[in-house]
Amino acid sequence: MAWGLLVVAGLLEIVWALALKQADGLTRFWPSLIGVSVAMLSLVLLGLALKHLPVGAAYAIWVGIGAFGVAVFGTLLLGEHMSPAKLLFLALIGVGVAGLRMIES
Repeated sequence: MAWGLLVVAGLLEIVWALALKQADGLTRFWPSLIGVSVAMLSLVLLGLALKHLPVGAAYAIWVGIGAFGVAVFGTLLLGEHMSPAKLLFLALIGVGVAGLRMIES
């Protein structure tokens, strides 16, 4: 259950980061509201997951899911540049997240 909460919290991190990008410095109401609300929900779920998971690994996985997802969706949805080096380092984040999950099970 805690791992599921952590994954959902990480996925919500992607949503709030992309919403805040669309909020244009918090000047657009709906993207701002979505971004801030989803960020709070993500933090709540992270906090619940931390009741049962070690903080170091859980936080790294939460951040990793968010960073990886925002980079991928930024490229796919927002037309941000994706270089071979960026792909390599995103793959390393994925490997790190998977590795932390495996050693903490």
